[in-house]
Amino acid sequence: MTGGPADVSGWPEWESFVHRHGYLSWLDLEVKHLEDGRAVLEIERNEDFENPIGTDGPDPVHGGIVATLIDTASAFALRSTFEDPSEAHLTTTDLNVSYLRPATGDLRAEAEVLRAGGSTGVTNVTVKGTDGEAAVGRTTYRLFRDGLGGK
Repeated sequence: MTGGPADVSGWPEWESFVHRHGYLSWLDLEVKHLEDGRAVLEIERNEDFENPIGTDGPDPVHGGIVATLIDTASAFALRSTFEDPSEAHLTTTDLNVSYLRPATGDLRAEAEVLRAGGSTGVTNVTVKGTDGEAAVGRTTYRLFRDGLGGK
C-alpha cells in the first residue's frame, strides 16, 4: 500500500471498529486518512475477492467489494462530521455505483462529503485500482445526530 501512517486524529478508535465488524475485518480494510469530511480507505489484493475468470494478470475484483468500499468510505467520511465519531449513528439510504473498468490489484477509495446536514449526508467516492479509476459512486445517508431515537 502507498502512503504513510493513517491520519485519523478525529476518530482514533476506527481500528477497533473495523476489527469488531466481521465483514470489514474479513476485508482487512485499512483507513489511511480520516478527517474533516474526507476518508481514504484501502484494501490489498486478495484472490478471495476476485471473479475467477482466468485472465493473464489478476482477475477483477467482485463488484460487491467495490460497492462496499464506496459505502464504507462514505460512512467513515460522514462520521468525521459528528462531534464524537465513535458515537455516530447513520445508515445508508441510497448507494449509486458506476463501474468504469475492472477493478484489479490493491484498491483505494477516496470519499468526500458534499453535504452533512442535520439528518442527511451526501458523499462522492472514487475507487482506484492497478489500472486506474475503476468506479465512482455517490451515497446518501440518514444521519442520527441525536442518537438512534433522534428525529
